[in-house]
Amino acid sequence: MADHKEYWSTESDQGSIRISEDVVASIAAFATSETPGVSGLYSTLTSDIVNFLSKKNQSKGVRIELGEQDTVSIDIGFLALFGHNICEVAKQVQENVKSSVESMTGLKVVGVNVHVGGVTFTPAPAAEDTTPDAPAEEQA
Repeated sequence: MADHKEYWSTESDQGSIRISEDVVASIAAFATSETPGVSGLYSTLTSDIVNFLSKKNQSKGVRIELGEQDTVSIDIGFLALFGHNICEVAKQVQENVKSSVESMTGLKVVGVNVHVGGVTFTPAPAAEDTTPDAPAEEQA
């Protein structure tokens, strides 16, 4: 536990600021989920067990490591949406997460490691959604 911090802290003449790792994880998770082509966050069973045993309440699929001199490294797992270029989506996730975390916390993001855990498919639209305002007999 000596190498692992739970809060990023800074002191100023007006007082101190403490930001929890959970806050940084939430910012990263939201930035990821708002990226086009991302279906949802993804975590492995191993990371779920580690988070449970260490009593961490971080966002599913996000791991935060606070470093020295106001730096942070972020690991994110997500599910890609079928039909999107996975490499482009992953790059956009990296940019969105870095931008969001740096602008909201003042921390310097030194890395955003992306893990794509799978691909999901959108459900096909229901039959009645494809034929609005037309009776079934007229379409045959």
